[in-house]
Order: sequence, then C-alpha cells, then structure tokens
Amino acid sequence: MRKYLFLLLTGLIILGISTPDWAQSQHKIEGTVTAYNTKTPLAGAIVQLAVPATKQVKITTDKKGQFSLSFDGRQATLYISLTGYKTDTLLVSADQKAKLNIRLKPVPATADDIKLKNIKQRLVMEEREKADAPAPAINEVVVTGYASKKDVRRISGVNSPAIYGSRVMNYTPSAGTNDYQTEDYSPINENIFHAVTDQPLSTFSIDVDRASYSNIRRFLNNGDMPPADAVRVEEMINYFDYKYANPTTDAPVAIHTDMAVCPWNTTHQLVRIALKGKDVAKENLPPSNLVFLIDVSGSMSGPQRLPLVKQAFRALTAQLRSVDKVAIVVYAGAAGLVLPSTSGENKTAILDALDKLEAGGSTAGGEGIRLAYKTAAENLLQNGNNRVIIATDGDFNVGPSSDGELQRIIEQEREKGIFLSVLGFGMGNYKDNKLEILADKGNGNYAYIDNFEEARRTFVTEFGGTLFTIAKDVKLQIEFNPKYVQSYRLVGYENRMLQNEDFNNDKKDAGDMGAGHTVTALYEIVPTGKGTGQPLAVDPLKYQLAKQPAGNSSEVLTVKLRYKEPKANTSQLITQVLHWKQQDITAAPEDFRMATAVADFGLLLRNSEHKGNASWDQVLKLAGNARGTDEEGYRAEFIQLVKKAQLISNNHGTK
Repeated sequence: MRKYLFLLLTGLIILGISTPDWAQSQHKIEGTVTAYNTKTPLAGAIVQLAVPATKQVKITTDKKGQFSLSFDGRQATLYISLTGYKTDTLLVSADQKAKLNIRLKPVPATADDIKLKNIKQRLVMEEREKADAPAPAINEVVVTGYASKKDVRRISGVNSPAIYGSRVMNYTPSAGTNDYQTEDYSPINENIFHAVTDQPLSTFSIDVDRASYSNIRRFLNNGDMPPADAVRVEEMINYFDYKYANPTTDAPVAIHTDMAVCPWNTTHQLVRIALKGKDVAKENLPPSNLVFLIDVSGSMSGPQRLPLVKQAFRALTAQLRSVDKVAIVVYAGAAGLVLPSTSGENKTAILDALDKLEAGGSTAGGEGIRLAYKTAAENLLQNGNNRVIIATDGDFNVGPSSDGELQRIIEQEREKGIFLSVLGFGMGNYKDNKLEILADKGNGNYAYIDNFEEARRTFVTEFGGTLFTIAKDVKLQIEFNPKYVQSYRLVGYENRMLQNEDFNNDKKDAGDMGAGHTVTALYEIVPTGKGTGQPLAVDPLKYQLAKQPAGNSSEVLTVKLRYKEPKANTSQLITQVLHWKQQDITAAPEDFRMATAVADFGLLLRNSEHKGNASWDQVLKLAGNARGTDEEGYRAEFIQLVKKAQLISNNHGTK
C-alpha cells in the first residue's frame, strides 16, 4: 500500500498536480478545553499528541483553555487529561479545519480524593509555618456525591459526625488507619552484610519492574504510609530514566560501574552497577502478536479499575502498526474471546471491543490466562514479538487461584515463546504478590497503573521497552576483592536472589530486558580495614587455606553478566571490572545521585535496620541536586512524594 501511495504522489508531482493537503508536512490543530457542565475554560490541561511512528508531543492549555499544535501524516490521536477530570481521547485527521471544542467530564470525588486534597492543604500549611506566615484554618471538607453513614464514619474518624450524606465536618485524615488490610504482599527479608572471606560471590536476577514505586505513590497521595512489604527498593530505583550509554559492541546490554561514599553511613562506600539495553527505533521493531487479557470481574468496577484499563489499552492501540495484531480475551466467572486477532490498522474494531466491556461477576483468572496463551499460540509469529498483556487487580477466586497453581500455568506456557506483561490496577483488595509471581515466571515485566499518566508512560513513551524483549534470563554475579572489601550488602532485590551455581545454569529462569531498558543495582560495602563491627555470618573456617588478595590490583570487584537472545537457549557472558575510586556522593554523576536518593527514601519507608543516618532532609537534598533536565517531571514528582512522606511520618512521631 505504501509503495502504491508513493508512486501516486510521485506521479502527481511529475505532472505538476499539487499533492493533497494531508500529504504535506505539517497540519495545525487548534482547540479549547472546557469543563463539561459549566463550560469554564480549563487552564493547564495536558494535550498529548501521539502520531504513529513519530515522536510524541505534549503541551498544556493556556489560561483561556486554548491550545495549538501541529502533526505530520494523515491522522493522529489526542489525549486530553487534567487532574479531577476524565481523560478524553480524540482521533483527528489532516482534513480537520474547525477548531476543536473539547469538554472534560469531572471525576466524582471519592474518600481518597478528599484525603489527597487534605494532605496537600497540610503541605501548604507546613510550608507557610516555616516561613512564619499565618495558615488558613481548615474547618470542613465537602464531599461531592452521596456518602453513607458508614463511609462518613470511616472518613471522619468519629462515631457521630455532625453532618453525613454530603458534608463531613472537621475532617482530619488518620494516616496509618487505612482500608488496605485485604491487600497482599510477599514478605521481604532484607539482605544482610556478607563477609567477603566467606562469601565472595553475590548472584541475582535483574529486575526491570517498577510496580512498587507507583503503588507507593498511590499510598502517599492518599495520605498513608505504604506497608513495609510493598516497598521493593530495586523497583523504586528502576522507575526512573537514566542516561546510560548504549552498548558499543554486538551485545544487547552494556555494563557501567561507579562508586562513592555512602551518604547514610559515611564510613562505607556505595557501588553502582548499571545496565543499559540497546535502543531500537520503533520502525525497526518486529511485528507484534498481542493478546489483551482483561479482568472484568466485579472487583474491577470503579474509576481506577476497568475504566482506567480501557484508557491504558486505548493508548496502546494508538501506537499499533499495520503489521501488528491484537486479540482481546476477558474473564470474570468464565473466560471468553471478545475480539479475534485483528490487524493494528483496524483500530476502530479494537476500540469498539474495549468500549463494550463492563465489570461484574467472580474472577476465573487461571482460565483467562490459559485462553489468552492459547489465542496467542494460534496466531504465533515465528520472527515476531508474541506477548500476553494482563490487566487485573490479581483477586483470583474461581478455578486455579493459588500462587503455586498460577506459577505452574505460567511456567508451562512460557515455553511456547510467548512473553507476559502484567498491569496491576485498583486498591483495597490488590494482590501484589500474585501479580509479581506472574511477571517473574512468565518472562515479563510488571507495572502498577495508578493513573492515566502512568498508562501513557508504559504504552506510549516507553512502547519498545514495555513490549519488545532484547535479552532474556539476564543474571548478574559480582565477585568482591577482599583487598578492598571486607563485607557487602545488596540494596534490594531480595526476591531476586539466586544461588551462585544458578549463574552458569542456562535452565534457571531470570529477568528480561526490553529495548532501551535500564537496570541499576546498589551495593553498600564496608572497606577492608575500616570495618564498623558488622557481624560475620559464620565463625572463622578451620580447614580452609587463607586466600590472598589479588596482588597490587586496584580492582574492587568484577561484574559478570549472562543473557540469552530472545529465541536462544544458550547464554552469553559479558564482564566488567570496577577499580577503586574515592569520591563524595555529591561529586558522583547525576544519575548515581538520583538512584542513591531513591534508595535512601526506600530505606526510610521500610524503616530499615540498615538506614543508618538516613533522613528525609538528606533524601530531599540528594534528589534536589539530581533533577537534571527532568523532561517528564518524574524527579520533581519524587521530591513531592518525599515531602508527603515526611509530613505523614512526622504526624506519627517516626523518623
């Protein structure tokens, strides 16, 4: 088709006939964004332009709610979003002449919205108090929509509120008494310090997941501290974009190393091991065979569940090419195929199928997984990307539902060469432990979608990294030199630790990297001769010969990495050496400082026994000096989350 179009345009040019408007380079789109009911102009609304195979453009409306932007090609998709309003999606064409009039519908306020508004007000009050400015009194919170007596009692924290049904008087959120008791998280037993003389090797699987960070953000935005087991420090660190250099060899992954003084214990050193997956242009990515597996059970009703799922998959659909294809499988009390494998060119059919989905019934997640993999296998692309994308809260309650049963299903299906992406949604009954297992065992990645911006990042900004694997079963093994390292502790990755013998075992499953993905791991090390009394794990060995440090070498450690090509069964090896380097963390590269700030934050959220002298102010100082260009604003958002955590923590008398 493209070939014939090119010949047609060439012929028109030769004949001197002007090309149609849509074939020219730039097409201007103008419009106004207003509130649906009041028609009031909405300033600061985000207008995101997504043109297939081109760079995305994002602008905000002016004080009159107006915007203007241009795009190339025949048509484009616009996403219009603003906090407090439902995100709208529009398909615009080159023929569009009239100005757009976009009216956003407000999202009904919930108890969580009220808590968020109140915590923001208290942050403002805190800042004013620091500046010795008088703070306005907060004496009521208005609840839009009807609230039952039970709901108002939960919101207000009193047994007999003055008003119920529409208004709650004298509301003060009680951060720490929340409604998350039915959420499930796997226990995390923090890594300890290991003596190099006893355990010179440290082996673990890489992790590109970032669900923990966005889930923590949800807790803090709702005015609550997250449970300790919800805090996976490695996923927090790997949430952020780092500008690591691409591989310079044929290998799909590059290794970078560095070290600096540890800020929460200045007698220790902090080692950074960073990986960068090669970037692949969207037009060079292989065709995709995708199956959207969507939970439409009753637990997925509510604005942050199925409606947000639909928005996420609409964003992904806009990125699809004609060579891609999509099927949609849903499950509630049973599983069913609602859209057979359909070309990405037929976006209308895909979007129509999504729009018709409604939530209700029980949750037969295991049966849905089986049907999704069966559908993917029937449409398998031998030289393409075959992937199931599951969207759920993880609350499986019909059919196979135990962790062991689900794990066995996934392990059997992954042998077909079909990868898995897991998207978590919802709150209150969220089953993080099940979703983490699905992603870990299914050769996939795991993200928690708490808002449309996170969905946009997952499926638009990071389209390639989310969907296209460049290296699978990626493992790291670090060997420490006792000449420089007395003991070490890996920060995070507790659920990814491997036996040393697993490193050379190609049958052992490990994490996968997508196009452009980065992975960062931090080790806190105790330098030899400067020990701080860290206890050794075992008594001194009686029958082993003492090992001598490696000569006059300045090598602190050696990094070994094993990976497999996506279709291969045999791994390949890459190595990298780190030499001793003495520098303060403030002199370290910007990305190193940012990763350190996030790790520091994680230690505080977990109230870790290894947090040393960590403090909220220390995190804020590190992150404030590591913002860089911050094009998407994620680092600025991180700083605000730290401030919220500090306020919530101070209100409960913790550090």
